Amino acid sequence: MLDVPESTPEGALMTTATLVADPVDDERVVRLSQPMLADGLADVRWLLHQAVLAGSRRIVVDLSRVTSLASPALASFLWAHRICRARGGAVVLRSPDRRVEDVLRRTGLTHVLEVQPRRSRRVA
Repeated sequence: MLDVPESTPEGALMTTATLVADPVDDERVVRLSQPMLADGLADVRWLLHQAVLAGSRRIVVDLSRVTSLASPALASFLWAHRICRARGGAVVLRSPDRRVEDVLRRTGLTHVLEVQPRRSRRVA
């Protein structure tokens, strides 16, 4: 697992993004957070680039901690998808919230990228 610290002001609470490798099925999981996206996309692009350079065929982007996506982030996902698709794989967007899923649907990306919806929590 690779931890990437986010750039934050001195003394601020620091969160990390992670890149998790699964050597069995050649899949990488990139976990994103809203503060990381708010600081710019350098870390996001770097994580996707690292997954691509590692030879991943399938990149899973965990969006469970993301509340909004801008077009540059979507462009980064498409860039990684083109490379993964050429290798016979794909980019999968996992657990987007309702707002993010709406953006993906309105832009037509639900027809291009695989989207795994959030699991609903059942109340017993």
